[in-house]
Amino acid sequence: MSFLIVGLGNPGKEYEYTKHNIGWDVFEKLSFYDDLIWKEKSKGHFASKDIYEEKFYFLKPQTYMNLSGESVIPFMNYFKVPKENVLICHDELDLPFGTVAYKNGGGLAGHNGLKSIAAQLGTNDFKRLRIGIGRPQHGDVSNWVLSRFAGEDADFHEEYLKKVAVAMNCYMKQGFTTAIQRYKKKKVI
Repeated sequence: MSFLIVGLGNPGKEYEYTKHNIGWDVFEKLSFYDDLIWKEKSKGHFASKDIYEEKFYFLKPQTYMNLSGESVIPFMNYFKVPKENVLICHDELDLPFGTVAYKNGGGLAGHNGLKSIAAQLGTNDFKRLRIGIGRPQHGDVSNWVLSRFAGEDADFHEEYLKKVAVAMNCYMKQGFTTAIQRYKKKKVI
């Protein structure tokens, strides 16, 4: 059985460590990250690892966020990963910074990466790991998601990524049912 964990983000130096790229950034905090060998396929960078006798693929689409489906769906098809074994990790405006939640299906909340994947899949019915970045108090949402963490959020950013990696590890080792029960809008920092 194979599984795919997708971290959403935007390619390019100008987007590194922005709120929109938090799905990518979490991968770097996995305990085995330094052992992963990254390759290119399907408009993305990917690595794989056997975890408890299951094959896990990790994918960072190299399309821009609003075209993520152009990487995810061909990758799923090539490696024959069933839709029910795909987890999309993404920034979530509707959760405060420091909060993590698993979700299965549902609305897309205006997230362009999720919209692209849903359009390519033909359904919103896929698993997600929602990583809270909060909403801006005022100003444009686009500028907010493309900005870096600041103030107190910046102080706790590294710790937050480590805690999200623990939540991702829960999914890999114990499955989605346990992960969704343990991380239902859970404040981790």
